[in-house]
Amino acid sequence: MTPSNSMWGLLVQLAATFALLSLTAVGGANATLPEIHRQIVELAHFMDDATFAKLVAVAQTAPGPNVIVISAIGWHIAGLLGLGVATAAMILPSSLVAIGARRTMQHFSASAPLSTVKKALAPIAVGLMFASGYVMARAADHGGLTIAVTAGMTLIVARTRLNPLWGIAAGAVIGLASHPLGFAF
Repeated sequence: MTPSNSMWGLLVQLAATFALLSLTAVGGANATLPEIHRQIVELAHFMDDATFAKLVAVAQTAPGPNVIVISAIGWHIAGLLGLGVATAAMILPSSLVAIGARRTMQHFSASAPLSTVKKALAPIAVGLMFASGYVMARAADHGGLTIAVTAGMTLIVARTRLNPLWGIAAGAVIGLASHPLGFAF
């Protein structure tokens, strides 16, 4: 079975979107979540906030690299072909740049400008991670209970060394318990 013209157009759009995002993924796939959300939800209207938040949550709980969220989004939008195209488009461009950058860094390892660039990338990555957390909270939190769970989990992660999976499990239990009681999660 060959994909239709509309499917090819969709696959090309996915490839272009994720290839460009790949080149801005300083800090990994999670650092690009705000822009992925903007591109996929707000501009292309491939899904709504709730679906995006659910796909990110599933990807975060699954074992493996964080880039699995891209695979989940591709699968949701265009099935198996979408999964392959989105994943390859997110991984290949940045990998090729990383290979080139590594070779350049080995050649100019003692260079002062290179040292400055390396130091500048760390705060950029941290800022992108904070932006990801903010976008995900906005996409997922639609009521007092979800806001309270997000705020509580943020405090626990910031102040303790507790594994975040405990917070995910607690959120699931709270969600399951709140539904029969009539609370909107």
